[in-house]
Amino acid sequence: MTTSLTRTALVIVAVAVVLLGLLWLFQRQLIYLPDRRPAPPAGEVVPGARDVSFTTRDGLRLRAWYVPGHRDVTVLVMGGNAGNRLHRAPLARALAAHGLPVLLMDYRGYGGNPGSPTEEGLYLDALAARQFLGDGRVIYFGESLGAAVATRLALEHPPEGLVLRSPFTDLAAAGQVNYPFLPVRLLLRDRFPVSERLATVKVPTVVVYGTRDTIVPARLSREVAKAAGGQVTTVEMAGAGHNDLSMLNGDALIRAVVELAGRGSH
Repeated sequence: MTTSLTRTALVIVAVAVVLLGLLWLFQRQLIYLPDRRPAPPAGEVVPGARDVSFTTRDGLRLRAWYVPGHRDVTVLVMGGNAGNRLHRAPLARALAAHGLPVLLMDYRGYGGNPGSPTEEGLYLDALAARQFLGDGRVIYFGESLGAAVATRLALEHPPEGLVLRSPFTDLAAAGQVNYPFLPVRLLLRDRFPVSERLATVKVPTVVVYGTRDTIVPARLSREVAKAAGGQVTTVEMAGAGHNDLSMLNGDALIRAVVELAGRGSH
């Protein structure tokens, strides 16, 4: 009996080790869920928009959409872990309606772009997008995972203002919500420490979150807001879930971005 139980225990342990090993190897397939299909021409989706491209430090040529506007501050949009720039078109249209220029970037591996996403890779992509915009005034808009990218970019290249939509404190905290029975913090290779980095960011920051978000719970976004090193404003979207339309182009969200853009405008 003892031998049989020992063998069973060893089999269970072996299976667990194999499963954890597979999760470690393929974790990025669970984190990044890109729509790899090429996006349509910008002008077919957003009136007046045009297709642009820029090259990262590691040599990847990335495609993006630029929407012109008459305001003197551009909104650089960094999307979440899924979809591509086509899915953020409603946000661009809503911001453009207020005269704000918008750059809708896509990360490596998204929207027909070459490469495969990683934490460092996404930062290089965002950096290339920021450099494309030159020396003008820029607001960073980061959605979910993109909030982590935007925060790191803000730390190293401060913007006029920062909008974090559904931010998590770090990726492990969000991962633990979605995979509660796994040792997420031990397994992760990509960390995205938002709160830690935001503590040293001194620019005006807006944190937007939905009260019914089950992917990045509101409590995580509230913790991010508390960690902000600069002036912070919170926008609570009552009853909104992570992927609700109100979290993409809702009036309260757009108003928060427009008001932030209005600070210091000429």
